[in-house]
Amino acid sequence: MDNELYDYSPIVGREPIRWPEGKRVAFYVGLNVEHFEVDKPATSIFAGTSHLTPDPLNYGWRDYGARVGFWRTLRTLDQHGIKASVLLNADVGERYPQIIEAGRERGWAWLAHGKNNSTFQADMTEDEERAYLKDVVGTIERTTGVRPRGWMGPGLTETFHTPRLVRELGLDYVLDWTADDQPFPTHVPGLLSVPYSVELNDITLFVGKATSGPDFVRILKDQVDQLAAEAEADGSGRVLPLALHPFVIGQAFRAKYLDQALEYVVGHPSVWVTTSDEIADAYRAQRG
Repeated sequence: MDNELYDYSPIVGREPIRWPEGKRVAFYVGLNVEHFEVDKPATSIFAGTSHLTPDPLNYGWRDYGARVGFWRTLRTLDQHGIKASVLLNADVGERYPQIIEAGRERGWAWLAHGKNNSTFQADMTEDEERAYLKDVVGTIERTTGVRPRGWMGPGLTETFHTPRLVRELGLDYVLDWTADDQPFPTHVPGLLSVPYSVELNDITLFVGKATSGPDFVRILKDQVDQLAAEAEADGSGRVLPLALHPFVIGQAFRAKYLDQALEYVVGHPSVWVTTSDEIADAYRAQRG
C-alpha cells in the first residue's frame, strides 16, 4: 500500500522557512532517556548473548546509561548551553527520579517515547494502543510536570493508528518519520513531522558502524556545513537533529569528541540552538 500519512514534496521549490535571527540551521539534541526490562532482548552490543534471560552483558551496557552515561553527557550539554529534547520512556519517571529532576531544573523539552524500550505497540489493536498511549502521556505529565507535545516510538515504531491517536491526546508533532531536513505537515490535522535522524545517531554510528570519535566530529561538522550551505543557496532553513543515547555517547572515551562536535555546531554562525518543540512552533507560526 502507499503511504497515506503525508504527501510527496520535493525539497526544491518549497515556500522558504525562516528561523529566528536569520539563522539557517535549527539544531537540537534528541536525548534518548530510556528504561529496559531485564527479561527482554533490546539494543545490544554483543549478539552472542542477546537471546539469553538474563543477559548481564547487554543489559548492563544499556543500564550504564542511566547510572553513569547520562550524567557525563549532562555535563557536556551544560557546558555548551544546550537544552535537550528528551525522548522519555514513561517508566523513567518512576525509576530514575534524579534524572527527571535534572531535566526539570534545566527546563528541558519532554517528548513521549513509549512506556519503555522493551515494549513496542506495533501489534496492538487500536483500543489497546489508545489506552497504552493515554497511560504513557499521563505518566510523563505526572512525573515531569509537563504534558509532552512530541512523540517518538521506541525503536521509531508506530501502528497506522498512532499519529491520529497521539493527536487525540493533544500532541502536535512526531519524530518517527525520518524523511526530510525540514518539518512537514501530515494528513492528521494539526500534526507535524519534525526531522529526526537514524544516520546521525550514536547507535548507528558507534554500534552499527564502529565509527571513531574523530570521525564522529568530522561527520557532524560536514553535516552542519552542508545544511548551512544549502539553506544559504535556496534561502530556506534546515533542521539538524543529533540523536544521542547515554549508554553509547556517555562512555568515557567518547566524551571529548562529543564536546568537540558540539563546540563546532554551537559556535557555527548559521546555527540556531533550540529544541524540537521550538522548531515545531517556528514552523507552525509561518505555515499557520
